[in-house]
Order: sequence, then C-alpha cells, then structure tokens
Amino acid sequence: MSKEKIIECVPNFSEGREAGKIRRIIDSLSSVPDIRILDFSMDTDHNRSVVTFAGNPDAVFLGAMEACGEAIGLIDMRYHKGIHPRMGSVDVVPFVPLGNATMEDAVEVAHRFGHAFAEKNRIPVYFYGEAALHPNRCELSNIRRGGCEALEDRIGDPKYCPDAGPVEFIACSGATAVGARIPLVAFNINLDSNNLSVAKSIAASIRESSGGMKHVKAIGLRLESRGIVQVSMNLTDYRITAMPEVFGRVRYLVETIGLRILESELIGLIPRAALGGVHPDDMQIKGFTEKKILETHFSND
Repeated sequence: MSKEKIIECVPNFSEGREAGKIRRIIDSLSSVPDIRILDFSMDTDHNRSVVTFAGNPDAVFLGAMEACGEAIGLIDMRYHKGIHPRMGSVDVVPFVPLGNATMEDAVEVAHRFGHAFAEKNRIPVYFYGEAALHPNRCELSNIRRGGCEALEDRIGDPKYCPDAGPVEFIACSGATAVGARIPLVAFNINLDSNNLSVAKSIAASIRESSGGMKHVKAIGLRLESRGIVQVSMNLTDYRITAMPEVFGRVRYLVETIGLRILESELIGLIPRAALGGVHPDDMQIKGFTEKKILETHFSND
C-alpha cells in the first residue's frame, strides 16, 4: 500500500437500472485530477449502484463533490423503488483511510464534504460512523431507519435534525449520510429458494443485533428478477469476523433446512485479509478477480 495519504470514497447511489445515469456520474469523476476510479457495480433489484474511487484527500473531496452533485440532478426519489434501504438519491458517502492516511484524515474530509455538499445542493446531511457528531448516529441504521418515506415526518423532530443543510424534506433528493469508517465488506449470499422467510430467518441468526456474529449486519431480501432470495450483509470489521466464518455459518444454516447456496457476491472492494486465507472459489464468489482486492490497485505505489 502507498506511503502517501490515500482516502477511498464509496458513494452509494439510489439508481441501479439506468446505466446511462451511472455512466454520467462516473464520467464526472474523470474531470478531477489525481482520482483513480477503482470499481463500480449496479443491481436491478436493489436499484442501487456503488462506485469506488481513491486519491489524496483534496482530490477525493473534489471527486465526491462532482460525482454526488451530478447524481442529485439525475436521480429522483419520487420515482425510486428498490429493496435496499435508502433515504436519498445520494444515499451514503463513506470515506475510508488507506496508505498513510489516518481515521482523523477521513473524518476531516467527511465533514468538509458533508457541509459543502449540503450547502451547494440544499441537501440535509447526517454524519455517521467515526464522523458522527451525536452518539446515536454512529450506526447508519439509526439514521436511515424507515427510509426516505419516514424522513418527511421525522426531519422536523429536534432529535432528527440534520447535521448540515436545510431542516426540510426534499422529496426529489431525500437526505444523505456521510461517514468515515474502516474498509467494509459488502457480501451477499444468494440461496436456491424463493422463500423470503428463510432468508430473513438466516439473516436474524447471524446479525450481531439479534445475538449473532460480531460486526455482522444482515437482512433477507427477495430478488424478483431472478426468483430467489438473498442474505445481504455488511461485515463492518473483517478483522473480528472475516468472510469465511460468515459464509460457513450461512452454509450450515442453509444445508440444515435442506437448501443450498447458489453463489455469493462482493459489492465494491475488500482488503485481502478479509478473505481470511480462504480461496474465493471456496466461498462461491461470483466473478471474483484480483481487481476486487484493494491492495492490487496500489501495489506499484
């Protein structure tokens, strides 16, 4: 990994069906010097796209302003339908320290971006993770609960007042959560079943909030386009709970009820250590290449 200060930014946009819109967002990043576009993905059922880019703190700040500003003009939440939790056109913008960057560097960029983005685009912004200004906003789920639909009723509550931007509901763009965190593993496991209750039960068994595995967040979803269900997970600290441990637990639960795993998938990039020394094929990761490993993008720095 580079000895320079590198910040990774992984904005999540509430659009996963119109590729032209996401291409315009990615193209807007190309105008920013010193930005590396590392990865992007789209999902029809989630109706969500994730873009990963990195660079020095100032370049990443400018890149986030360009990409997220472009997205605000393209994505209208009044017409958005999807199975993934979301509260805004630009739903989540996390900043991650890499190389010689510290978490303090990531928090500084997150706060700088959040205030500038809110002011320029009149978007309510909430800070979460290490960038949270209130203890009850460290967890993203506490901010996003109820989605965009609940935002209109809650935004006037003093306990839910945005950290930056207008204290008003913006129907077309919603609100944005801006945070700082360590690398997160977005890991989905698709099951050979269309039984949503099965996916929800497995998700409840493994997520930390229900007494399951440490630093695992999980929900059960139905992928209507494929006629299957999915256990969708975020591993918020792969150093404590790595992918093989989670995959093994899900496989055990699935096989116990006579079903099987079809495949798993990664959204975005992961540190190599998140694989826990296990080959990706042993976790049935679809379309895995070395480009999914963060370190490969900085190996020559």
